[in-house]
Amino acid sequence: MSGTTTLPTPSGPYLGKGLLPADFYAYEELLSGPEREKIESVREFLRTQVDPIVDDYWARAEFPFQLIQGFARLGLVDWADPDSKESRPSNLFAGLMALELAHADASVATFFGVHTGLAMGTILACGSEEQRRRWLPAMSRFVKIGAFGLTEPHGGSDVAGGLETTARRDGDGWILDGAKRWIGNATFADLVIVWARDTETRHVLGFVVEKGTRGFTATKIENKMALRIVQNADIVLDGCRVPEANRLQNANSFKDCAEILRRTRSGVAWQAVGIMFGAYEIALEYAKQREQFGRPIGSFQLVQDLLVKMLGNATASCGMVTRLAQLQDAGVYRDEQSSLAKAYCTVRMRETVGWARELLAGNGIILDYNIGRFVADAEAIYSYEGTREMQTLIVGRAVTDGLSAFVR
Repeated sequence: MSGTTTLPTPSGPYLGKGLLPADFYAYEELLSGPEREKIESVREFLRTQVDPIVDDYWARAEFPFQLIQGFARLGLVDWADPDSKESRPSNLFAGLMALELAHADASVATFFGVHTGLAMGTILACGSEEQRRRWLPAMSRFVKIGAFGLTEPHGGSDVAGGLETTARRDGDGWILDGAKRWIGNATFADLVIVWARDTETRHVLGFVVEKGTRGFTATKIENKMALRIVQNADIVLDGCRVPEANRLQNANSFKDCAEILRRTRSGVAWQAVGIMFGAYEIALEYAKQREQFGRPIGSFQLVQDLLVKMLGNATASCGMVTRLAQLQDAGVYRDEQSSLAKAYCTVRMRETVGWARELLAGNGIILDYNIGRFVADAEAIYSYEGTREMQTLIVGRAVTDGLSAFVR
C-alpha cells in the first residue's frame, strides 16, 4: 500500500541474547546494532555500580556522587558538545535509555533526566550558539551538573499563569527574586536554569544561575518518602544578580519553557515503563524461588495471574512510548500525544508496582527486596512533570477539537 510505513521486525526470539525478561515483545531489537551495544554497556554499569549500593543510599537519602564519573565514561551525551562529530541519537534510543535507568532505580534515572533532558535540553533549545559552546561541553562530560527551576512553593500545575519569581533589568544584568521548590540536583548543581517573569514586559524568561552566585541559596528537602536519592531543594532568590550573558537568548515566553517540558514528558513515560519492567522482574524471580505449601508460588494460578497482568501493563505501555518515539523521530508528534503517554503509563505503573508488592506479601515492604523502593518512587513519577489530571485536560482539549476544561 502506498505510503505505508514498515516497522522493523525483531530478528531474534523472545528473550534473545541480552534482552530484559520484561521485554516480552523484544522492543529493544528495534534499535540499531551500535545502539543496542550502548544500551548493554549501560546495563552492565547499572548492574555492577548501581545495584549493589542503591538501597543503602536510598535509605540514607544521600546521592552516590561516585556514579557521576561512571556516567561520563559511558559517553551518553557526548553528542551534545557543539564540537562533537557524533550525531544525536534517536528518540527511541533515548527512551529505551530512560527505561534502562529506571529499571535499575528511579532516582538515578531522575538525576540523569534532569541533567541531560531538562538542563542541557533547555540550553540546547533556548541558548545562543555562544551559550551552547560555553556550557554544553562540560555538561556533556558531567564536569558541570545542571538543574531546572520552574516549580514554585505556590505554583505547580498553574505555574504557567501564576509564576511569581521575577526578573528585573538592572544595568548590564538582571535581578532575580522569588522561590522555587522540588528542584532536583539543585543542592549540588553547577548550573541552574531559572524561569522568571520580567517585571516590565511580563514575559517569562530563562536564566542560567551559576553555583556560588550571591543571593542564591538551595536547601535540601528532608523527610521524603520517594526518590530519596534525588537531592530536591527549596531555592530562594534574594536579589540574585545574573549578567545579561546568562539570560537564555531564545527563552522569551512560557511557550519556550513548555516546549522543553513537552519533550521531556515522554521521558517520564519511559521511566514509568522502566519501573514496571523492574518491578515485574523482581516479582517474577521471587515467584520462582519462594516456596509455600511445598512448591514455588509461581506455580499457583493466582500468582501467575498477577504476573501476566503486570507483564501486560508493561508491554502495552512500552508499545505506546515506542510509537511516540517514532513520531518524535519523524518530527510529527503533538503535545497531547506526550501527555497521553505520561498519564497512561504512570497509572499502569502505579497499578503494576502494587501487584508486585502484593505478590511479595510482607517481604514487599522490606527495602532488601527492592519492591518497597519501587512502590515509593512510583508515587513521585506519577506526579512530577504534570499530574495525571493536567495531562487528561490536555488530551481532552485535543480530542474535543479545542473545548478547554481548564479552570481560568
